[in-house]
Amino acid sequence: MKPIISPSLLAAKSDNLGNAVSLVERAGAQYLHIDIMDGHFVPNLSFGPHIVDGIRNVSKLYFDVHLMIEHPEKYALPFIKAGADCITVHPESSGDIKSVINICKDNGVGFGMAIKPKTPVDKFKHYYNDCEILLIMSIEPGFGGQKFMPDAVGWIAEAKQLRDELGAAYKISVDGGINVETAKLCIGAGVNILVAGTALFNSNDPKGFIDQLIG
Repeated sequence: MKPIISPSLLAAKSDNLGNAVSLVERAGAQYLHIDIMDGHFVPNLSFGPHIVDGIRNVSKLYFDVHLMIEHPEKYALPFIKAGADCITVHPESSGDIKSVINICKDNGVGFGMAIKPKTPVDKFKHYYNDCEILLIMSIEPGFGGQKFMPDAVGWIAEAKQLRDELGAAYKISVDGGINVETAKLCIGAGVNILVAGTALFNSNDPKGFIDQLIG
């Protein structure tokens, strides 16, 4: 089964986000990866719920809202109300992860977990049966355009093995430095979702680029 393409909104041109999202949707993307940053958990700022709400009005893509923030339990519901289909959080944050899981369940949306590069893949496996998405970060979170970390290929393979051992059903996603070459490595390791940012939004032929990514 071919992987899902999830363009990263952070890499889109900010002067016309709606048009940028429509373009990649027409090109064959199925998900939209939306990075939310608070300037504390990561040293950058990005979007608020009103941006998600605005894009929701022009897109039918599956919105994976990645909360790179402290205390994600305080903000999960506003983003769900704005149109998130999945709330993905970092267990390394100071938040209450169980509360986020319950908020997602109560509101009928998916729950995801994102693992930073220095975090062992199995460290938070006690949450994985609740996950719809397990996001492997192949860069340090916070800024787009970084180089892919080759170790991520092994982390993806480990996540796949853990899924089998736990009897879990999460999709394995990878985010950071994804291009045609690194996508092939990740697909070979068992990834289900490719988060593509700079290379996709900067492409003159998004459909052709997506076709190359998924082989």
